[in-house]
Amino acid sequence: MNSVQIRSADRALSVGTWLIVGGAMLYSILTVTPLAARHTPSQWQWTAPILPLVVDAAVVIVVRLDATMARLGGQGGWWPVALRWMTGVMTLALNVAQSALQSDLVGVAVHAVAPLLLIVTAETGLAYRRAIAAALNDLNARQQAEKQAREQAAIDRREAAERSAREEREHKAALAREQREHEASLAREQREHEDRTRREEQAAAEARARAEREAREHAEAAREQQQAERERREREAAQRRDRERREREAREHAQRQREHERAQREREALLSAGPAKEKQGEDLALSTVRAAFEAGLPIRSAAELTGWSTGWVTARYQELREAPVLEGAST
Repeated sequence: MNSVQIRSADRALSVGTWLIVGGAMLYSILTVTPLAARHTPSQWQWTAPILPLVVDAAVVIVVRLDATMARLGGQGGWWPVALRWMTGVMTLALNVAQSALQSDLVGVAVHAVAPLLLIVTAETGLAYRRAIAAALNDLNARQQAEKQAREQAAIDRREAAERSAREEREHKAALAREQREHEASLAREQREHEDRTRREEQAAAEARARAEREAREHAEAAREQQQAERERREREAAQRRDRERREREAREHAQRQREHERAQREREALLSAGPAKEKQGEDLALSTVRAAFEAGLPIRSAAELTGWSTGWVTARYQELREAPVLEGAST
């Protein structure tokens, strides 16, 4: 039996119980009200229905609370039992009282049917509800156990999946670690090779640099030697040029001295010749005028020495006076 069937049975029990309770209450009100009215003062006869209502209300309370306590699986103690039997006995007594007072056994039997059915139904319904509650509890317990088993299975599957995923991750991590270590080893070997190559290249570069430095030092020494040799040759050439210049100046000085002496002798010879008896040639006259000019003789003396006119000699003196100025200007 599943929970749907159990709840369906519980609903059927509830509906049947409340139908019996409702019918018994209605029957009790209709039966007890005339009895209560005959034993109540005439001005209070309108209160006759209150008594069966109060008793039946107690019955309703007992049935409702018994159903609730049965569903909860609890026990209310002796007081609910006392209330249940007291209301049942009161309902039975009130319903059969009229027939009992009239010594009508058939009436007693007829009027006892509804109260007895209500009492038995209440007790039976309580037992049914307790059984249904126990069945529901067992079913809930089984369902809870099945749910827990399913949850545990789901947890186990999830843990297995997580364990598998973790193992796969660990395997991938191990592969990745091995790959990284392999790559690191390759990178380390590559770095060592590069370092070794760089050291070799550095050593080769240092050797080339040392060779170049030695070559530069050798070339520098050669250049310095060549420079020193060139400077020595330049000094010797300068000394030679200076010596040659002094010798040339000495020769030129000697040459000028000889020319001066020769010019002096020629001038003295021209000036010592005395007055000309006849007119000298133009070249000789020019030489004589120049000698007289350089000796500082007056124009008349120069005219007497050359035999030329004073005008001509004056013009030559003028030319000789202007000659240094023209030579300076041309220079």
